[in-house]
Amino acid sequence: MRVPLSWLREYVDLPAGETGRDVAARLVRAGLEVETVEQLGADLKGPLVVGEVLSIEELSGFKKPIRHCFVNVGAANGTGEPQEIVCGATNFQVGDKVVVVLPGAVLPGPFPIAARQTYGHTSAGMICSARELGMGDDHNGIMVLESHLEPGTDAIELLQLVDEVLDIAVTPDRGYCLSLRGVAREAAAAYGLPLADPALLDVPPANADGYPVKVADPAGCDRFVARTVTGVDPSATSPIWLRRRLQKAGIRPVSLVVDITNYVMLEVGQPLHAYDRGRVDGPIQVRRAEPGETLTTLDGVKRQLSTEDLLICDNSGPIGLAGVMGGSTTEILDPVTDPETGLVTGSTEVIVEAAHFEPVTVARTVKRHKLPSEAAKRFERGVDPEAARAAAQRAVDLLVLIAGGTAEPGVTDIAAPHPLRTITIDADLPDRVAGTGYGRETVTRRLQEIGCSVLGSDVLEVTPPSWRPDLTDPYDLAEEVIRLEGYDNVPARMPTVPPGRGLTETQRFHRRVGLTLAGAGYVEINAYPFIGDAAFDALGLEAGDRRRRTVKLVNPLNDEEPALRTTLLPGLLGALRRNIGRGNTDLALFETGTVFLPKDELKVAPRLPVDRRPSEQELAELDAALPRQPRRVAVALAGERLPSGWWGQGAQATWADAVEAGRAVAAAAGVELTVRQAQLAPWHPGRCAELLVGDVVVGHAGELHPRVIKAMHLPERTSVMELDLDLLFEEGRRVSGPPVSAYPVATQDVALLVDAAVPAAEVEAALRDGAGELLESIRLFDVFTGEQAGEGRKSLAYTLRFRAGDRTLTADEASAARESAVAAATARTGAVLRGA
Repeated sequence: MRVPLSWLREYVDLPAGETGRDVAARLVRAGLEVETVEQLGADLKGPLVVGEVLSIEELSGFKKPIRHCFVNVGAANGTGEPQEIVCGATNFQVGDKVVVVLPGAVLPGPFPIAARQTYGHTSAGMICSARELGMGDDHNGIMVLESHLEPGTDAIELLQLVDEVLDIAVTPDRGYCLSLRGVAREAAAAYGLPLADPALLDVPPANADGYPVKVADPAGCDRFVARTVTGVDPSATSPIWLRRRLQKAGIRPVSLVVDITNYVMLEVGQPLHAYDRGRVDGPIQVRRAEPGETLTTLDGVKRQLSTEDLLICDNSGPIGLAGVMGGSTTEILDPVTDPETGLVTGSTEVIVEAAHFEPVTVARTVKRHKLPSEAAKRFERGVDPEAARAAAQRAVDLLVLIAGGTAEPGVTDIAAPHPLRTITIDADLPDRVAGTGYGRETVTRRLQEIGCSVLGSDVLEVTPPSWRPDLTDPYDLAEEVIRLEGYDNVPARMPTVPPGRGLTETQRFHRRVGLTLAGAGYVEINAYPFIGDAAFDALGLEAGDRRRRTVKLVNPLNDEEPALRTTLLPGLLGALRRNIGRGNTDLALFETGTVFLPKDELKVAPRLPVDRRPSEQELAELDAALPRQPRRVAVALAGERLPSGWWGQGAQATWADAVEAGRAVAAAAGVELTVRQAQLAPWHPGRCAELLVGDVVVGHAGELHPRVIKAMHLPERTSVMELDLDLLFEEGRRVSGPPVSAYPVATQDVALLVDAAVPAAEVEAALRDGAGELLESIRLFDVFTGEQAGEGRKSLAYTLRFRAGDRTLTADEASAARESAVAAATARTGAVLRGA
């Protein structure tokens, strides 16, 4: 919301010396987000005056039109003589009033003006366009002013070229600040000054003579005000002050009637719509769309309507999307001048609509049709339903004043009953929330400043104003008091930490996982938890895959990602792809986060109170309605794992690195993984490892399937790992340092020949079981296949480390343990000791 300071001063008598930055600081202190303060005309310097074109000589022989003009600028040039100016624009004629900048002046840019010789004539100044004056991007030609202005009049003051504009980012809960009325109320409270409310107007009561309106859906439209103005002069144009205020607020002037509706919307906060009464067929109706209906909106697009769309209709059908945009069949006609008679024709009878529409209905219509508008932006956040009558009256007054119209006595006002919302709040609640003492008088005064009516003493009965639908419970009111008193006045106190508290075992484990992977060279990312069917398709998941069963969002940020993730891989691989696209070819990324798995029985979550701690039953109902949210870790690798350099060739990342990342995470949990071959999308069927702790599958690792790599535009041999940290933690134990023995280790190597189909993990498990309690560790250090191993056979070489905690092992003990391990492997896997 762009707020010109000069306009704001009409409603709040700000101190004369207050600058835009001073006002912005006060508003920021009160909780508004003032992003910038724009200084309009800061580098502008006069003389800049109104001039009357006395003569125009068309110069020939040039590639573009050139005109040699004499312009009356009154006494502004010090002589009273006509000013000689050369100009290239052709949209003005003799007798027009224009804006003239004289030598010595400086235009925005800065662009100094001086007399100069050009096209064989002296040009002492310049006739200006709106863009050259810093009034907008319109550069269609010279700015022609109203005919009654006197030559020599100061154009800087006339056009309000010097001003300050506050650009405020209005949060969704403060929709009332999308108007000068709302921002002025905040400024008045911040300065402790009275507010001149622009909505306090004398409005005639509703009567039977108003334009006929029927509201068939009072839930979608609970207020509809209609007023009619006749005798509107189609040739009337928006006065300078009106156009300038719209321009400063960021809205382009269009035509008088449209400009007035936009002006009132900015002033009061109530969106309006104007219809050409001569083009409206019969009574106005408010209803939902019927199947198959269409509407061509003001932007010229024919739209297929949904039965959820709320419409404004007449006997011919839809004439507007309620709260979003009007239809083309009833729009105000642009004035047309007859070249022979000079008569101007256009809309002369105007119906002004000021209605209140349900916010969710408008928001869904905007999203459905991808049709944002200034009106919809306000309705989505909540508009004051009591402002409709005043806004309509204000628009009628301006049409009568500027366009010479006549207001018909008929007033249509259809209003659904609105029960008063009363909130009970302890007078000391803001004190307790902020940890300071405001006192009952301050609490009452601050609530009254925002428009609340307050009754009571120790316990207050507060009725919020109609323009604050966000105030629904006592803590909302406490927040209002605290913000108006200033967040910077809330005392800062360190909380008292109860003894014996700290990170839980689970939190420590999650930290260890992150530190372990970071220490191994992985970089952490945080991806959005949203997902769509396209991601599952890219991963090659079959239609019945359990990971396709998701929790759908009621109001997703993106229609293409309407669900919560069931795996970390899409977000991780998306980050990998973006980094590779930006030139980072050697990557090792990881992410830890929750996935969301729907329960078999769906339940609706209860709305928890904010004025007390929820009961155990309420918390249990909430927990029962939530999806399961296990925490997982995933890694993705591509490119070189070990870099190449002068020392030699590096090493490419492979499936083995992904498996090793899983082992590192398991070590952080204090458990050891068992690795065995598996098949699961999106992994390569021959390079997929299943990771187990005991008999429990905790994750998978390996190389991605080539089809997945192609679909996601990833490098060849990209490898990933995903582990369930909750399962890992359950199967783990408290991590402690490894035992340190004072006795030496006995190392034995063993090489076994087995069938090529026998998994190495199965051989390792047999060796581990057969070696007994003296075995400290076992490691596979070589895999060999070839002619020496035999057809269909492979050689697996392991290092076995034996150690006793109370003595030095003898050679016979170590050899016996080795032989026992080999015997167990032979019995279970058919292994043969190589060289035996």
